Amino acid sequence: MFHLDPSYVGKVWPAFMWGVTLVAALGCCMGFHEFVWFMSVGYGFSVMCIGIYHLIFSIFSHTFTIGRAIMSVLFIIYGYRLGGYILKRELTNKDYRKTLESTGSTKRMPVFVSLFMWAYSMWMYTAQTSALSYRVINGSKDNIFLYIGIIVMICAILGEATADRQKSAAKKINPKRFCDTGLYRYCRCPNYFSEVMFWVGVTITGIGAVQGKQWIMVILALVLITYVMYNSASRLELRHEKNYGLDPEYQKYSDTVPLLFPFTKQYHSMKVYRD
Repeated sequence: MFHLDPSYVGKVWPAFMWGVTLVAALGCCMGFHEFVWFMSVGYGFSVMCIGIYHLIFSIFSHTFTIGRAIMSVLFIIYGYRLGGYILKRELTNKDYRKTLESTGSTKRMPVFVSLFMWAYSMWMYTAQTSALSYRVINGSKDNIFLYIGIIVMICAILGEATADRQKSAAKKINPKRFCDTGLYRYCRCPNYFSEVMFWVGVTITGIGAVQGKQWIMVILALVLITYVMYNSASRLELRHEKNYGLDPEYQKYSDTVPLLFPFTKQYHSMKVYRD
């Protein structure tokens, strides 16, 4: 396995991290067409682009290791699946499109707002994938934590894909009913939970590779994406309360199945109050 000369690390890491940021910027620039895409379609495609960047860099810089290659490929698969799924849903699902329009998500934003969101998004996706970037920069060898994290990442990808398929199948049978089958029996937002777990897996891969203050970016990114997913689950719960709140079956379901984290008693977000 290739190990970077420590004297070279200080010279290469700024350029390398700027490279990651630039490909993240490329992946989410479609947000200028549709503002919400900065944090949805662009999110997925940015992670995909970062995975491609890592894979190409590792091959041509002769820093290739099996573990880093697998992690890069998982970024590509995760990003392509997520970005492609959201893009297809927004372009083909008229009901979902109407929901976005009713919540103001399709509203055009001032240029300076879009520029700020673009800058924030490219930083966020750079931070989320930084555990792999620091592994490359530090010349770290593959270790047991890398492979444990990879297993968690794979399980998360499968969980998110399964949840999306199960919800789509349920909506085809009855578009007017909430989904409470499959993974939705364990939490009401299994796709969001799987997304949190994917980044938990990424964080685990950093153990033994990420050093000192580098952990600040890695942990901060995990905290932020967890907050984003919890907030997304809360907003989804508000929509469900509006659509199904008077349905006794939904009331029983939402009062007994956790919102985001399975096997907990966190049934409702702070945004929902029910007598």
